[in-house]
Amino acid sequence: MFKFANPNALFLYILLLLVVGIYFYTNHRRKSALRKYGDPELLTSLMPEVSKHRPQIKFWITFVALCFMVLLIARPQFGSKVETVKRHGIETVIALDISNSMLAEDVAPNRLEKSKNIISKLVDSFEDDKVGLIVFAGDAFIQLPITSDFISAKMFLESINPGLITRQGTNIKAAIDMATRSFTPREGVGKAVIIITDGENHEGGAVEAAKAAAEKGMSVYVMGVGSLEGTPIPAGRSGDFRRDKEGNVIVTKLNEQMCQEIAAAGNGVYIRIDNTNNAQKLLQKEIDKLAKADIETAVYSEYDEQFQVMAWIAFVLLLLEMLLMVKKNPRFKDIDIFK
Repeated sequence: MFKFANPNALFLYILLLLVVGIYFYTNHRRKSALRKYGDPELLTSLMPEVSKHRPQIKFWITFVALCFMVLLIARPQFGSKVETVKRHGIETVIALDISNSMLAEDVAPNRLEKSKNIISKLVDSFEDDKVGLIVFAGDAFIQLPITSDFISAKMFLESINPGLITRQGTNIKAAIDMATRSFTPREGVGKAVIIITDGENHEGGAVEAAKAAAEKGMSVYVMGVGSLEGTPIPAGRSGDFRRDKEGNVIVTKLNEQMCQEIAAAGNGVYIRIDNTNNAQKLLQKEIDKLAKADIETAVYSEYDEQFQVMAWIAFVLLLLEMLLMVKKNPRFKDIDIFK
């Protein structure tokens, strides 16, 4: 691929065309003025040291040099390249509960937005690490495969909402199973599965899944979000709350015991999310304890700068223009090609 980083600079070629026009016009005026003084051939014989072609050659050398300088300013760039670099970090897969109960507002502004805010800050703290995103409710699916592209991770995070999954529930087992399959096969790298959930309507099998992940060398951390007392779930913008089939207001509570059991089985820790920033700080400390190893990552460098070539060509041409004299050199008059 080819492009100019500063394409507006190419408009300078219009000025160069004007310079060429002025050059031809002044040359024409000069020749017309010389004809008034006498025969051009006679005048040439009277000025043997004056070169007929050198001034033109010097002009065109300067003109071509200016053309390359315009290209230099426009910054031509060619192709994209892939470089493999080694990063020293860990791999983290975050599984976020997006069931309707995560819209409860016992944690401000609500459980889901608070969880997304914690994930965003965690991603900001990553440097040479990799991160993947999984969303789950009654089902689970990968929102973002494991990557070191943290900008994309935050973009995908912003788009997460309960509408991504229609089947309700809290299938933590499916989320853990999917997370364990999302890591790279590289050994010696700390691998963390972070489950963020209120644990309500838990479908079973999560403890066994966390234990299996721990046996594979992965640590399963569980962040419980919500209140133990329970709170109703807002129903859109109407100000009302979600109700069951009998018309009763649904109250959602954090299933803290279940969250603790999963974390213990997964050789991780349980962290409670409240209205402070303590949860994110505690999680960061636990993540920092994991072993870090070199991770090979493909880094895409968008374009290779080519302005150096233009700069050297312009420099050589200007140097040649400076060395080329307007008058003929009498010592080389017989071999001078620029007469």
